Amino acid sequence: MAAPWWRHITRWKRGCWSSAVSETLWPVTGRSASSSGFVPGLVGGSSEPGNEVKPSSQIFSKSLLSDVSLIRPRPRLPVAALQPLCCRSTHSDAKLKDPFTLAQKDLTTLYDDIKKELFVSRTELKSLCDYYFDGRGKAIRPIIVVLMARALNVHSNRSGDLLPGQRAIAMITEMIHTASLVHDDVIDGSDARRGKQSLNQVWGEKKAILAGDFILSAASMALARIGNITVVKVLSQVIEDLVRGEFMQLGSKENENERFKHYLEKTFKKTASLIANSCKAVSILVNSDPEVQEIAYQYGKNVGIAFQLVDDVLDFTSGAEQLGKPSAADLKLGLATGPVLFACQQFPELHAMIMRRFSSKGDVDRAWQYVLKSDGVQQTTFLARRYCQEAIRQVSLLRPSPERDALIRLTELVLSRDK
Repeated sequence: MAAPWWRHITRWKRGCWSSAVSETLWPVTGRSASSSGFVPGLVGGSSEPGNEVKPSSQIFSKSLLSDVSLIRPRPRLPVAALQPLCCRSTHSDAKLKDPFTLAQKDLTTLYDDIKKELFVSRTELKSLCDYYFDGRGKAIRPIIVVLMARALNVHSNRSGDLLPGQRAIAMITEMIHTASLVHDDVIDGSDARRGKQSLNQVWGEKKAILAGDFILSAASMALARIGNITVVKVLSQVIEDLVRGEFMQLGSKENENERFKHYLEKTFKKTASLIANSCKAVSILVNSDPEVQEIAYQYGKNVGIAFQLVDDVLDFTSGAEQLGKPSAADLKLGLATGPVLFACQQFPELHAMIMRRFSSKGDVDRAWQYVLKSDGVQQTTFLARRYCQEAIRQVSLLRPSPERDALIRLTELVLSRDK
């Protein structure tokens, strides 16, 4: 079995952003990101019913999405100036807890439990369903869910131990995520996933689709057994968001500002919604306070968007061996991610390529070069750091606990990962 992904993560270099950098990046807010009202991007909005993916109109007009140029730090900063955010002002422990050590005991049997949920007598279907549950995945989502659940239990004056329903949600989260990967690989025609041949490459598209459907059905059955209709509703929203996000990925916007808003909303639906709603689901089981549930949701939303932004950066900065999939994969699929959208501000020639989804001969190579010549990678990383800062601010509102501090540490690792 491959070594856990976190062992390969480069050491996080501690440092602080200067207030000048903060105010330069967010001139429209009139306050720094550490202020209580700061909500970067507002993608996904509130977790209240009916607002899962709709930004608040009052704040939206002032958000970075209303003018893409506001995302760009002014003046332009060299790479060396983009220091990691400082967390020391938002939590009490200088030495943060290791998230993987804390979550390990609750996730030791994760993949075995999932395989039990997927038990079928037909050998081929079982092999299909078990293919990605081999322990090679990052398991970042169930780790976040477990730590959030335990932090919320402490915050709610309970034991830090997981409730059975919370443990089930961590498992369901990984099942939904994996099913979405199976379907994504079919849509994208991917031939590699997690350092090996993709499921559709081994068994074909038809069987891959059926395997993804079966995993989703097993997750739905496990969800129903929790017996909480609000939790069912919250996690059902994830499935809707995944489908809507995939449809959004198939299209693009002519207007530059609309294009970036489209990109961030798609990122929320395809990646962050699962983490945000899973965090909210474990909070529902232990705390009826809507404000506490919103803290859990907002942490998951912001760290989820940051995770995908970093993933989009790695498509340009990491090799295929590190990623477990071909580099420049997004460009080859016709997708304009954050680094490309930022680069387009400096190199307008990218606009036509984006609109034709890099389909002409030489488009992928030219777009790659434009991104490397621009500050698109740095600016996307910069934006990811702002989302991480907001995630840390949100989770720091919870009562101090080793699990809360581990979530802060995990947020730092999201930024420093190289795969």
